[in-house]
Amino acid sequence: MPSSNERALEKAKSIPCDALILDLEDAVAPDAKAEARAGAVAAVQAGGFGGREVVIRVNGLDTPWGADDLAAAAAARPDAVLVPKVSTPEDLSAARTRLGDHLPIWAMIETCAAMFRLDDLGAESVNVGVETWVIGSNDLAKEMRCPLTVDREPLMTALSLSLMAARAHRLAIIDGVFNEIADEAGLARQCAQAAAFGFDGKSLIHPSQVLTANAAFTPDASAVAWARTVVDAFERPENAGRGVLKVEGRMVERLHFAEARRLIGVAEAIAAREPA
Repeated sequence: MPSSNERALEKAKSIPCDALILDLEDAVAPDAKAEARAGAVAAVQAGGFGGREVVIRVNGLDTPWGADDLAAAAAARPDAVLVPKVSTPEDLSAARTRLGDHLPIWAMIETCAAMFRLDDLGAESVNVGVETWVIGSNDLAKEMRCPLTVDREPLMTALSLSLMAARAHRLAIIDGVFNEIADEAGLARQCAQAAAFGFDGKSLIHPSQVLTANAAFTPDASAVAWARTVVDAFERPENAGRGVLKVEGRMVERLHFAEARRLIGVAEAIAAREPA
C-alpha cells in the first residue's frame, strides 16, 4: 500500500494479513516520494499493527530517492526493507551497506537479468541477511514484453526457476500481485496456481484480495489429517529407524514424514494467528 495514504494505513491495522508492505516505489508519484517516506517512518514508529510484519519497500539505489529511502528505513527499523529490481549480488551488498548489519532485507526478483543470476543472488542473499524474495511479475512481464494473463504462461519458467533457487538457499519466496481487483475468480485461480507451485504466499494490492489468498495458502483439513496420520505412523516406537511404511494402503517414505511435519506446522501457525 502507498505509505502516503494515512487512511489506508489505519485500515491496515485490521486486515487479516501476515505482512504489510509500505510502498515508496511504484505506488507513489515522483512528487510525493518525500511525503510517502515520512509517512512510512511515522507508521513504523507509531506501531499498532499487531502481529503483522511491517515492511518498507524503498526505491532503487539507481533512483534519486533510493539513498534517502534506505537511510530513513535504517533509522525507522521496520521488520524488513524490501529492495526492488535486484539483478546482481552487488545490488544486495549495496543495500546491506546502507542499512547496517541487522535489519532484515527482502528482495524483489523482477528483471530478466536476475533470471540468469538466481543462484548467485541466492548465495548473496544468505550472505547479507535476505530473508525473503518477492516476485515482481508486473515488471518482469514488462521487460519481457509479454502479456500478464491469469495463468501467466510466459512467466512459468521464471516462476519455477526463482522458486527452486529460493528453496536451494532456504529463502522464503512470495508470489507476485494480481492486478484485476474485480476478478475474484481469476485471483482464486492464480492463488491456487501459486500454492501449487510451492510459493509461501502471495503479495496483494487490495484488502479485498486477502481472504482469497488466505484460503488458497491454508492447508486443506483433509491434507492436515493425512499428515497427522503419517507423523503418527513414523513416530510409533516399532517404526523407529524405518525408511518406508505402508500407511492406510499407501507407501510413504521419510521425505513424506518431513513434509507432513512441515504442513502441520503451517496449519498450526495459521490457527494460532486466527481470532478465537
